[in-house]
Amino acid sequence: MAQSNNSIKKILTVAFALCIVCSIIVSTAAVALRSKQQLNQELDRKSNILAVADLYEPGMDVEDAYSEQITPRVVNLESGEYSDEFDPQSYDSFQAAKDPAQSRTLSGEKDIAGLSRLEKYSTVYLVGDPDDPQQLILPVRGQGLWGLMRGYLSVQGDGNTINGITFYSHSETPGLGGEVDNPRWKAQWEGKEIFAEDDSVQPDIQLVKGGARGETEVDALSGATLTSKGVTNLLQFWLSPQGFGEYLARFREDISRSEAQALATASDDTEGA
Repeated sequence: MAQSNNSIKKILTVAFALCIVCSIIVSTAAVALRSKQQLNQELDRKSNILAVADLYEPGMDVEDAYSEQITPRVVNLESGEYSDEFDPQSYDSFQAAKDPAQSRTLSGEKDIAGLSRLEKYSTVYLVGDPDDPQQLILPVRGQGLWGLMRGYLSVQGDGNTINGITFYSHSETPGLGGEVDNPRWKAQWEGKEIFAEDDSVQPDIQLVKGGARGETEVDALSGATLTSKGVTNLLQFWLSPQGFGEYLARFREDISRSEAQALATASDDTEGA
């Protein structure tokens, strides 16, 4: 005898078959689109790097602009030196931070950004001539109120003056901590300085309530105390000797050395004239 359409067995059979079909469709789509998703993620990363360097324009060919103006280099965070151990085009610092062989544990006062683990090597992006870059683009990340904030900080060719900042991934509250995306707030960062003293290795840049006054101060986000604290903490971590501090110190020393050599050469030329 044929089963009724309302029988429990028939309903469960149809539901199970429908689930199997849907699972196959979703899995096939995920596999088929994976390469396109990765390509879009890479394009978005390059767009954000160009944007924080003030080089992005709507409708532009991002790949061409990136390849012409940006040079990625892998940096040993401990020594501050460039490394050829990894391919900068494919090195993934986020994955490296998850690998105990390529990272180290952070805890207590050393983990003000809330990262738990830190990769030994990271990537910096040089704008313009890689031997005399106009800007340094540094990847930064740290905990906000609701989760990890990821962004880029652009530093001018003096190794101290900030050109801009952008957060391309976060889960902060819209209208409050989410204002880290607000162009008016981000406009405050241009011209601010990381270090108050030229020879300092401890960053002074911070968000403050009640109106920024100094060259190392930026207005805190209104109604978003914990997000503001998170932004200060992640910058003070990544710009300290634990992050890119040694790299920035070396970069500024090279600039000072080059300027001194240029002055000495000019003096010799004057005396010889």
